[in-house]
Amino acid sequence: MREPQRVRAAGLPERVTIYEVGPRDGLQNEAAVIPVEVKAEFVARLAAAGHRVIEATSFVHPKWVPQLADAAELLAVMERVPGVRYPVLVPNERGLDRALEHGVEEIAIFASATETFAGRNLNRTLESQFEMFEPVVARALAHGLRVRAYVSMCFGDPWEGPTPVAQVVSVGRRLLDLGCFELSLGDTIGVGTPGHVSALIEAFGGPSRLAVHFHDTYGQALANTLTALREGVTVVDASTGGIGGCPYAESATGNLATEDLVWMLHGLGVETGLDLPSLVETSTWLAARLGRPSPSRVVQALGENPSRTTAENAEE
Repeated sequence: MREPQRVRAAGLPERVTIYEVGPRDGLQNEAAVIPVEVKAEFVARLAAAGHRVIEATSFVHPKWVPQLADAAELLAVMERVPGVRYPVLVPNERGLDRALEHGVEEIAIFASATETFAGRNLNRTLESQFEMFEPVVARALAHGLRVRAYVSMCFGDPWEGPTPVAQVVSVGRRLLDLGCFELSLGDTIGVGTPGHVSALIEAFGGPSRLAVHFHDTYGQALANTLTALREGVTVVDASTGGIGGCPYAESATGNLATEDLVWMLHGLGVETGLDLPSLVETSTWLAARLGRPSPSRVVQALGENPSRTTAENAEE
């Protein structure tokens, strides 16, 4: 089977936007440093598969994330397809300066819901991180850029344990109040469960301007995503092939795989605009360049030749 049988389920959105984070959040935690021409082809393949939001790279200091040290070079050579958004993560005003220099039209900032992770990832306190974000957002908006905000450790922190829901909401609302158009709630270490997902979305007063970003450490990413969709969320972060994690939290395993998410959504009759065989082909191609197999279960099932049937694969 190349596609799941479609059985429309009640209570779900008709269409979901998949915010593809593979080129940035995926590659930043890989041991291998991928050549810029391979990254450019990766982005092009994602657009050809139907993606309309592809987070291309990050202007973080190369000392901290050497895998993305070629951000400026990538933006200079990669093809931009009309109608496709190519946001870039910026950590601070210097990152914004570089993004503006290279004609970026959309950026993302990355905040923490916990004190310890704010210190480890941002070298800030939970409170002082906003002093860094305020001028970034204000200047970006003044230049006509759209600004997205990530909040990490929304469900739990490896040093502090469970993250209080009220604390996540406080951080998230402050970011939205700065002018961010969208807030991505990150389960950085993958400890969230469906009831927790519902409680957090409800604590925000509903799904308006919310996206979700799940890691699959405990096998909960698809269940948590389905719960978020039933709560009305229509933007889901995912990484082609399930690559990535977080370089500042060792217990953070790979992101929710785009292919696994697409298989579920298409089976539920939810439109994504994505071509699953093309995504599988891209992940198989990328895995060869990373020197390791894709952790995506769908890629593992279809990856050798996604055009073949399950019976044909089984015969070998």
